[in-house]
Amino acid sequence: MIRLHKVSKSFGGNPVFEEMTLEVNQSERVGIVGRNGTGKTTLFKLIASMEKPDKGNVFVKKGLKIGYLAQIPDFSADTTVYQVLQLAFSDLLDLQEQLNACEVNMATASSDKQLAKLLEKYGPLQEEFQRLGGYEVDHLINQVLYGLAIHELKDHLFSELSGGQQTKVSLGHLLLTKPDLLLLDEPTNHLDLTTVEWLESYLQAYEGTMLIISHDRSFLDEVVTKIVEIEEGNCHSYQGNYSYYVIERERRLLAEFAAYQEQQKKIQKMKETIKRLKEWANQANPPNDGMHRRAKSMEKALERMEKLNRPIINPKQMNLEFELNERSGKDVLYLEKVTHGFDNAPLFENLALHIQYKEHVAIVGQNGSGKSTLLKFITQELVPSDGRVKLGTGIKIGYLSQHVFLKESMKTVIEAFREEVSVTVGEARHLLAKFLFYGETVFRPIGSLSGGERMRLKLAQLMHQDINFLVLDEPTNHLDIESREILEDAVNHFSGTVLAVSHDRFFLNKCFSITYWLENKHLIRFEGSYKEAKEKREKVKRASIPETIHAEKASSGKARVTQNISLETIEQAIVDTELEIDGIKKQMQVAGVELQRLSQLQMELERMAIRRDDFYLQLEEKMKESN
Repeated sequence: MIRLHKVSKSFGGNPVFEEMTLEVNQSERVGIVGRNGTGKTTLFKLIASMEKPDKGNVFVKKGLKIGYLAQIPDFSADTTVYQVLQLAFSDLLDLQEQLNACEVNMATASSDKQLAKLLEKYGPLQEEFQRLGGYEVDHLINQVLYGLAIHELKDHLFSELSGGQQTKVSLGHLLLTKPDLLLLDEPTNHLDLTTVEWLESYLQAYEGTMLIISHDRSFLDEVVTKIVEIEEGNCHSYQGNYSYYVIERERRLLAEFAAYQEQQKKIQKMKETIKRLKEWANQANPPNDGMHRRAKSMEKALERMEKLNRPIINPKQMNLEFELNERSGKDVLYLEKVTHGFDNAPLFENLALHIQYKEHVAIVGQNGSGKSTLLKFITQELVPSDGRVKLGTGIKIGYLSQHVFLKESMKTVIEAFREEVSVTVGEARHLLAKFLFYGETVFRPIGSLSGGERMRLKLAQLMHQDINFLVLDEPTNHLDIESREILEDAVNHFSGTVLAVSHDRFFLNKCFSITYWLENKHLIRFEGSYKEAKEKREKVKRASIPETIHAEKASSGKARVTQNISLETIEQAIVDTELEIDGIKKQMQVAGVELQRLSQLQMELERMAIRRDDFYLQLEEKMKESN
């Protein structure tokens, strides 16, 4: 479907690609990885014809429909979110209008002959509408609305949404258009854990080809079947997911390094032989022409030899290690009956939290549930409306916000660093170099730094401060995979206490043994990593849903909702059911021609579809009640 042949590309004299070759075949799901600045987004722009190569060729299959979420699409000011998603079905909407017009004309037909003509036109239109899935449009849109957790925005004007909300709606629009090739650049940005997992399931069942740039390692493990690593202007392909790539990359590098060393030995021996032949030829009396010719022939062979580049085993990395100079008391933090809200709407009710010395605690939950607000209570940026936040004795907090350095845009890197760390200019430059700020880059204004560079600067400050309680708010945001791994190692080796809010499941599973789930205005504690907490939470939900949600057929034939069930519970049940349906569809693809298995799965699919429709009816009834 796509082929890049010896493509070279530079910006401002700085090479990004040098004779890079890459092929992508139909139905492949490819993850693009590499350090920040290696050209991942440039690759997408070349494929989408938004950039042209300086040298080489980019071949794209003729007629290929490409979907690229490169920027926020431009919609008219009065377009609602639902209408934006409907635009993905523009051909079907045109057919719908033709059908509606036919129906109006049939209702007012003046003769049987005119009615017959209209019916003759209406039949094929209806068949085409059904064949193209016209009767499934509302269901597909609702699936995306609830999956991406934007259902509450469906009647809002797209132009009035925040940047993050517009990105989510645009992603939904892109998914619904079902292009032949999906180009997704960091698609999990702005998504909470539940939504990321829904997107994984959606993409796993997607029949098209996709290229995905992502630093989310768990997401790559679940979705892609091939990894392309971009490094030093070229790329290497691995036929497997991210975990497979990590193992195979190490094996490849070690093999390449061994081949490089072997070649270097051979080159050195050839050089020594050439030198000896020349010495012997010159020492002979008369000089030996035969030896001179042998030396010359060997020199030409050495020149023709294709030299292997030395593999980059250890690229430049941050030197990150948090030091603990003074430990805290046993009890680090208490939250007792904390209640808080905005505009008379409660965000928390009677929250309880207890963290002890050396514990590594994670807080997870949906966007908007109040995780960052909770951290601001701890750092005393906010005071709760009610309840108590109590820090233990000897606590020295190091706080990393996801909105780091927003107010210091005009300060230089070195000025901001020295405000928090009392060192000379020379010492500051030496320390900043460990965080990849070299030479004149230390004099750049913070406003010109990327998100990852700002995060590195803040980590540099934290590492050189006297802290024993790390409070981290989305610390892996904007960091490439190698930087995330360094941060994870530093957190794991920190001998103090750590509290973090994060959507990075790899980070959560690797660094935290206690997980608090923030939902329905309360915190629920689980012993274990995010993965373990999720399994325990789902087990509890499976046991409780049959008791709390049920549809009873009323005399009208519609489902009735029990009065004590929350809107959020029904919405979550819809999302869970959609995930189960997607899972059954994937099993049906694997089953192939096993008719007995397909029949069983079809019955299960129909059962889940009925359950989903019941939940939608319950949702409709509940929303009417709330209005």
